[in-house]
Amino acid sequence: MTHGKENTLRGQDKSKKGSPHVPSIEEKTRRLPTSPGVYMMKGRGGSVLYIGKARNLRARVKTYFQTTHDRRHFVDFLVSKVVDIDYIITSNEKEALILEDTLLKKYRPRYNIRLKDDKTYVSIRITTQEAFSRILVTRQIREDGARYFGPYASAKMVRDTIKFLRRVFPLRVCPPHEFRNRSRPCIDYQLGLCSAPCVGHITEEAYRELVEGAVMFLEGRTPELIESLERKMFELSDREEFEEAARLRDRIHSIETTLEEQKVVTHSPRNQDVFGLYKKDGILSMVSLVIRDGRLVSTREFVLKDTGMPAEELLGSLLAQFYRRQDVSIPHEVLLPVKIDGMEAMAQYLKERSGRAVNLKVATTEEDRRLVELATINAKEAIRKKESVVASPLEELRKRLRLKNTPHTIEAFDISSMAGREAVGAMVTFRDGRADKNHYRLYRIRLASRPDDYAMLEEVFRRRYSKDEPPLPQLIVVDGGRGQLSVATGVLEGLGIEGVDVVALAKERNSRVDRRKGERVYLQGVKDPVVLREGTKGELLLEHIRDEVHRFAIGYHRKLRKRRLGSVLEEVPGVGEKRRKLLFEHFGDIEAIKKATMEELTAVRGITEDIARAIKERLASLC
Repeated sequence: MTHGKENTLRGQDKSKKGSPHVPSIEEKTRRLPTSPGVYMMKGRGGSVLYIGKARNLRARVKTYFQTTHDRRHFVDFLVSKVVDIDYIITSNEKEALILEDTLLKKYRPRYNIRLKDDKTYVSIRITTQEAFSRILVTRQIREDGARYFGPYASAKMVRDTIKFLRRVFPLRVCPPHEFRNRSRPCIDYQLGLCSAPCVGHITEEAYRELVEGAVMFLEGRTPELIESLERKMFELSDREEFEEAARLRDRIHSIETTLEEQKVVTHSPRNQDVFGLYKKDGILSMVSLVIRDGRLVSTREFVLKDTGMPAEELLGSLLAQFYRRQDVSIPHEVLLPVKIDGMEAMAQYLKERSGRAVNLKVATTEEDRRLVELATINAKEAIRKKESVVASPLEELRKRLRLKNTPHTIEAFDISSMAGREAVGAMVTFRDGRADKNHYRLYRIRLASRPDDYAMLEEVFRRRYSKDEPPLPQLIVVDGGRGQLSVATGVLEGLGIEGVDVVALAKERNSRVDRRKGERVYLQGVKDPVVLREGTKGELLLEHIRDEVHRFAIGYHRKLRKRRLGSVLEEVPGVGEKRRKLLFEHFGDIEAIKKATMEELTAVRGITEDIARAIKERLASLC
């Protein structure tokens, strides 16, 4: 590999006398090599904004800076933020694909789409690293040597599957300490759900065969599994071990009965993953249909924010992330809706991951197009399901507060201080009605003047929105009344920001004037506040957002206050670093020190009555 910093891309042209010439982005783009590699678009301060791979670095990067009629707004926005371009040359496209995935995990650029595990999904875990493997339900995927299957949307379906598998392949579920200390079989053995390896009722080799059977079933290799079980059954029958042969017969019958219930989507006995993509209103959905032996055994859904990049570029990046996951098995064939960038490189990558050739292709035949259409319908349905979950409170807010747009992204602000000391500002972000803690922000107020809540709010707003950090929310919520609303809207107008709704959520209600129950929301250009109906989803969401930003601000304020008070102790005559540590070891925190009596303080080694009296006076003057 050759790193771009070794080239002249980021250097300065000193061929002319006088001040060095700093190349423009266009010049830097023209100097890019035509080799395969990975490019990194950087913003101010060297932050990595976007990472991509290319067969031809120069040709790919140039496309971002060419004005075309169909170019997405996001691309224009991204390009406007780029101040530098770095790159790494690779030997081939496959190496670029692997390097891109590595750099995405390292830098986590904000404008790349990343597949994230949805905590509502569950997987099946088989601890194949243990001598007597367990079969379990899990929501976390770890690199621990175990085999993972899924994820599945329905936890009930997973538990039913495990229950079926344990009837057919009686595997244990007990934890290691219980397995080691058991002296007789548990009730699962009596129910036929465990083969009791804990007390030696089955050999390690025979148990391993059960594990292999369960794995084959979960991988969709059912014809191979049935053939193996039938062969073993006939061998047992020939040896006149009829009881064991009957057990295998029943096992085969259970598997065949289950297979009859699965939906056949193709008459070709192929193992395929079929992908569908669908975009709507800034949302991207990717669905994979997992087809094994011609039967649809499961689906995987990912609903993400659409960055506006071309489908072939998005899908190529998502596929690499998808097949990197431990809970994903690579089939013989991967069917795509569009041709992705670096098709051959991706096929080679999948071959190395699976240890065999993988047919990566775009749907061309009638049957293939039908399968892709089925995946696309499921992708569309995934967005509809997500909208049905989050749209109700958001749409309710849009209509009740007369907002310009549905507030998919909400930012809320709160100020916390004590008589102006240790003043802080906090911002929380909610996306589709859920907290997005990656975009929470804390601000330590820099104002040196007397306490002024309006001035503090103005400072925080300017620091947040003068940076022009995208994307702007659809709705901004400030904690307070008409005064806070006026400050917030004034800052946005001064910065030239338009199209964003701002509301103020009042903490108190004047019951003598207005006896209606519900949160009071002050709107721009409206005299009287809007009263949300008590207990509605919209009101509950706004209350939750307000409580969350208040909690976030208070927590930061208390942290700074404790830190300041702790350092103040050292200003007391006779209290140095050593005695300060002894005080905290004895009392635990500054509040306990403040509440301590003279007798309790002097009980600490080195604290005299004069020092104790000085401590109490100093803390009382600050708190």
